[in-house]
Amino acid sequence: MGRYIFLIFGLFLASLETSAQQAVWNQRYQDYFDTYKDVAIEQMLKYHIPASITLAQGVLESGAGRSELTRKANNHFGIKCHGWTGRKSYHDDDELGECFRAYDSAYESYQDHSVFLTSSKRYSSLFSLKQTDYKGWAKGLKACGYATSPTYASRLIEIIELYKLYRYDTEHHVDKYQLEQVRHQGGILRQVHEFNNNYYVVARKGDTFRSIAEDVDVSYRKLAKFNERDKNDVLEEGEYVWLQKKRRKAPKEYKGHIHYVKNGESMYSISQRYGIRLKNLYKMNDLSPDYIIRVGEPLRVR
Repeated sequence: MGRYIFLIFGLFLASLETSAQQAVWNQRYQDYFDTYKDVAIEQMLKYHIPASITLAQGVLESGAGRSELTRKANNHFGIKCHGWTGRKSYHDDDELGECFRAYDSAYESYQDHSVFLTSSKRYSSLFSLKQTDYKGWAKGLKACGYATSPTYASRLIEIIELYKLYRYDTEHHVDKYQLEQVRHQGGILRQVHEFNNNYYVVARKGDTFRSIAEDVDVSYRKLAKFNERDKNDVLEEGEYVWLQKKRRKAPKEYKGHIHYVKNGESMYSISQRYGIRLKNLYKMNDLSPDYIIRVGEPLRVR
């Protein structure tokens, strides 16, 4: 009888441990995906690695962008040196003081992750899988030795399914705006992204509505109007510039979603992030145009 009770108690503890290990939604992960989904989709279009896999690996390996390796070396995927001739960073991992690749930006880390997978024979079998087979990719990465954790594949799958990252593997399609490359500007490609039934580009350093207009074939006056700005404004690097009139609210999948104000954000920058008209963002939150938002304040976007 004593053994039986002990067995039941052991099973109970095991079930608690399993439940505790299950993925639970948190805002930090969602913020990470919101920040890097466009880069992951761009890499998918170029290298045929599912965007869902790239995002899940990135958030897991980087601790949602907060690990020491990510903060100090912009390394989002835990890729070690392995003959790397670029900048290096040393951190404790399986052994003390291991050598990791260091990058000048998160974008470089995402780009190198794609090159790392596509250029290695170890991972060549993955590219026979369908781009939508995120489960096959997750299990394949574990089988090929990307990570030593026995639960690596299941953790990737849990993250992808909890945050519905698989939608990024199928929603992106090419149409009159949605192209891998729009036009050469001094040899640099300008990427057009789709969100909220609309299209946008990300401003580069020194961009103006005029410089973007030349690339996307939309009047600079219209671009300024669509983005609720003066036509002569100088844009900040990283700003979203919408190519059509913004919508009244965020997409359907954001129903019930709450945006918590971060340091440095304004009502305008939040409206740009979601492709929402500024007056509508104020209206749906019952705020007056002169209201000053505070860090941590919750805002409805739909």
